[in-house]
Amino acid sequence: MIRTHQKVFLLSVLLLYALTACNNSAGNSSNNNAQPDSNALPPVETQKPNTNYKPAFPGQTRAPGAKTETPLAITVIDSTLENPWAICPLPDGRFLLTQNKGTMCIVSADGRSKKQITGLPAVVSDGQGGLLDVNIDPDFSNNRVLYWTFSEKRAEGTLLSVAKGKLSTDESKVEDALVIYRATPAFSGNLQYGSRILFDKAGNLLVSTGERSAKEIRDQAQDLNSSLGKIIHITPDGDAVPGGPFANKSKARPEVYAYGLRNPDGLAWNPETGELWEAEFGPRGGDEINIIHAGRNYGWPVITYGIEYSGEKVGHGTQTLVGMEQPVYYWDPVISPGDITFYDGDMIPEWKNNLFVAGLSSMHIARLIIKDGKVIGEERLLQDKGERFRALAMGKDGALYAATDGGKMYRIAKK
Repeated sequence: MIRTHQKVFLLSVLLLYALTACNNSAGNSSNNNAQPDSNALPPVETQKPNTNYKPAFPGQTRAPGAKTETPLAITVIDSTLENPWAICPLPDGRFLLTQNKGTMCIVSADGRSKKQITGLPAVVSDGQGGLLDVNIDPDFSNNRVLYWTFSEKRAEGTLLSVAKGKLSTDESKVEDALVIYRATPAFSGNLQYGSRILFDKAGNLLVSTGERSAKEIRDQAQDLNSSLGKIIHITPDGDAVPGGPFANKSKARPEVYAYGLRNPDGLAWNPETGELWEAEFGPRGGDEINIIHAGRNYGWPVITYGIEYSGEKVGHGTQTLVGMEQPVYYWDPVISPGDITFYDGDMIPEWKNNLFVAGLSSMHIARLIIKDGKVIGEERLLQDKGERFRALAMGKDGALYAATDGGKMYRIAKK
């Protein structure tokens, strides 16, 4: 005969077994949402959000906190830059940087030498415009060709332009500069041009473009016959890459790769999965990280986790809609994300395949730990420096490099 206390014990064992089986089943489900570590730190964001909007899935915002265990050596290698906007690593370990008012420079990995580069077309250095991103041709070691984006004056206003040219042998100027693509239509405002440049495996360009901010034009992020608020896919000559997702659609530009973006200032390839990741400014709340897929609609300004700067809803105040992609992660309040880069070096193993996001208004670098396409941890780095972080790059030496609006270039390495 089973006594009462034995019955209680057996029931406890059976309950524990059932819970364990349930947890194992959930972990093997096709949903595959990365679950936070029960020992993780509290979320790094402690401020009240701008809205009471709810995330579409667990971990979409305010992921558990994380802390780098590796002791870090943080040094300023240059403090004389002039409003740097982008950092591009060169094959020999140096860095090519753009400076917002219209010049480039080459900085050595230790910051002890710097060369100024001129010869670029005139830029409109006003508001959020100026000389923006730069990247080198995949065959740069042989052809010395550069590609860059900038805000250009046109009769109808300003627009984002993509240009290319050849770096002179003495590295003092860009030769044969040529605009290969213009993100039309032009507009009279001076905000939200984007943009970043990446190369695909075939050597074609992926360029992110902003939607220019103002209410009277931002709806063009949803218009396939506009270049605004898009990821554009073009050849080195500026033509649409054949076979694009909208190549055979009437009233659509064949170079459009993805759409529904607000102000995409970050673009990077995930070295582990080969996916294209993007970061963009939200309005008041709703900064986003997205995985970009060809032909997909990322929602702006129809869906968003942010609100107008006035405090009003954006549109109908909608966060989810069938046919529109959800961000992998969002921030509310905002961090104002600039450049992004994945860490694929060996110097700091715990950072392997983590995503780093330059924070402007937040004045820090966000480290995002990624698992199965979800953010499972977030850390704030260099928050004590009081700097607006604009650009990021992985160095050939395995260190992380960052440039700030204040003209500094940081090296972040293992101590």
